[in-house]
Amino acid sequence: MAINWIWFLFFGTAFIIALVQYLFLGNTEIFKLLVDGMFDSAEMAVMDIALPLAGVMTFFMGILQIGEKAGAIQFMAKIIRPFFTRLFPDIPENHPVHGQMIMNFSANLLGLDNAATPFGLKAMQGLQELNPEKETASPAQIMFLTLHSAGPVLIPLSIMAQRAIYGAKDASDVFIPCLMATYAATMAGLIFVSIKQKIRLWEPVLMTWIIGITAVLAGILAYFSSLPKEQIEIQSKVFSNGILLLIIISFITAAFRKKIDLFSTFVEGAKGGFETSVRIIPYLVGMLVAISCFRNSGALGYIVDAMKIVIDWTGIDNRFSDALPTALLHPISGSGSRAMMIDTMKTFGADSFPGRLASVFQGSAETILYVVALYFGSVQVKNIKYTLWAGLTADFVGILTAIAVSYLFFG
Repeated sequence: MAINWIWFLFFGTAFIIALVQYLFLGNTEIFKLLVDGMFDSAEMAVMDIALPLAGVMTFFMGILQIGEKAGAIQFMAKIIRPFFTRLFPDIPENHPVHGQMIMNFSANLLGLDNAATPFGLKAMQGLQELNPEKETASPAQIMFLTLHSAGPVLIPLSIMAQRAIYGAKDASDVFIPCLMATYAATMAGLIFVSIKQKIRLWEPVLMTWIIGITAVLAGILAYFSSLPKEQIEIQSKVFSNGILLLIIISFITAAFRKKIDLFSTFVEGAKGGFETSVRIIPYLVGMLVAISCFRNSGALGYIVDAMKIVIDWTGIDNRFSDALPTALLHPISGSGSRAMMIDTMKTFGADSFPGRLASVFQGSAETILYVVALYFGSVQVKNIKYTLWAGLTADFVGILTAIAVSYLFFG
């Protein structure tokens, strides 16, 4: 299974490199660095991710329970049914999980990570209920997770905020390249999984929906592109958070009109959110500790250096190589790639080509290994089949697109 091989590869590579550094380079601190990193990552998985997530999960799972009892989730599922019944043929029509997936995709699009995760985990649980082989990923779970990990974020607010902190003259100048890169990654993931699952994307209904979604994204992009630079971040915050608040109020209002016991329903759903948060802790700890060992051993640095040598040997424009650490860390560690993006901006400048490209890399897709550990861990699926390869393919296309559009926009 892919996760077993990745886990073994990370620990094995880290140990071999550490042993070489100790025996041949006299680095007596390398083993301590690895062990300290393991303890720090284990603590971070619980204290910085799982526990803060528990509160958010508890709240949004309760809200989702209200939405389901009020019929709002089923209403959304009915609207999207023509598209999802073809993209997810194993899910029954009008099943609530359609609406849960829509909530997840919508929250991702709006850049609302805190809301997207609870919605996504709820959708994953719904898909697991339909999964005939509980320890093996179903086709629907693979498609959902691939689209989730590559899903486009309309406005990369956190990246823009970091660029502003480090002195960018126009912190929002990367948002169009980010959207183009993440859209390319999403389409690559969709095509990859569709080929594996023999889904005909050229079918009229699917093609119409894909073209329609593309047109809507293009329209929103055109609107924000027309705004003064200082208004982009302001309006995007109002737009994103306003929609989320509207959804919450709509769920509560619909349930109130149907005379549903609001608070009891909320508590019923909230209990499941807390239980899910506790259940994912072992999976997060296992994956993040392995990633920490791989990173702290210096393995990633050796890979980047080797790639720079190859790029220099080819004679092509190698300015993009200074931003590669962000791209290579991104599928492995979101916090690590964010740190690399910041380091690149500090070293070369926020408005330098590497600084801008690192920002586009960071905004091009989700961290696939974290997503796999979190979502499959929440439903205890062990055999993830080709999910990781689909996510890595999408990420690779996102990286290539990020490089191309950055040269186009920033020279």
